[in-house]
Amino acid sequence: MPTVAVTRVIPEAGLRLLREAAEVKLWPEELPPSPADLAELLQGCDGALTLLTDAITGDVLDREPGLKVVSNFAVGYDNVDVPAATTRGVAVCNTPGVLTETTADFTWALLMAAARRIPEGRDYVREGRWLTWGPTLLLGRDLTGATLGIVGFGRIGREVAKRAAGFDMRVLAYDTYEDHDAARELGATFRPLDDLLRESDFVTLHVALTPETEKLIGARELGLMKPEAILVNAARGPVVDTDALTAALRDGTIGGAAMDVTDPEPIPADHPLVSMPNALIVPHMASATVATRDRMAEMAANNLLAVLRGERPPHIVNPEVLERRQR
Repeated sequence: MPTVAVTRVIPEAGLRLLREAAEVKLWPEELPPSPADLAELLQGCDGALTLLTDAITGDVLDREPGLKVVSNFAVGYDNVDVPAATTRGVAVCNTPGVLTETTADFTWALLMAAARRIPEGRDYVREGRWLTWGPTLLLGRDLTGATLGIVGFGRIGREVAKRAAGFDMRVLAYDTYEDHDAARELGATFRPLDDLLRESDFVTLHVALTPETEKLIGARELGLMKPEAILVNAARGPVVDTDALTAALRDGTIGGAAMDVTDPEPIPADHPLVSMPNALIVPHMASATVATRDRMAEMAANNLLAVLRGERPPHIVNPEVLERRQR
């Protein structure tokens, strides 16, 4: 039987598939393995099921020449040096599509909670400050009829736009690739990023993390937004300049922010951003439903096992590796 490393406890739906077909080396701790622990875990393995917190570099791959596949338990794979893996003949897999709807739903949960100041209301009650109903108490922002700016109009961005129809929102979109048919179908209009930021009451982020999108939203971009606007990040933490966002919330440059992801991640509890009353920060949980995480686990396991069986996995990032093996 092949030997596979699993770098964190994943749902049993995926572990069961792996245990039926391979010897499993499982990292049991809540925190991710250190580089030294990861090296030990991968030793002698034919495949690895990894998370975004596991850096799979060329050096890591060189230490384990028997490694045939790295299957990420995520849609993204910025933790893996894909060119290095391709050069070394290692297949890289991911779990696309499985969390699209769930993440779009959670984007709206963040947006609505921030707009209507729900976390502040909860704290207001818990702290014993609720003495009476007041006409100006915790006034929020209406969604109905507002303008929503969606940065990144891929799968998740389009699902967010679909849900905006229920609020009769004007939807603006920004993407380096403009799919006008999709925009027309969803009632969205493409805008340059600066124009989108200026016009939107709410801005949601759904771009992949690349060198081009790192700190895509910085001090200049935040300065373009309306003073009452709310920023939602359900993409990757480094897409937003954390220091610039902290300053913008403190100075009233924008009205609020709701973040599923942060930079750094996890963000320390004593970070200034965490204590901002107009910042809602949660621990990277947009895909955290039982059904979605089970599907992710099954998909990641099936990807890994397919490669080890010499088959084409359902979802592979670098298919040229398989083509090279077949020649």
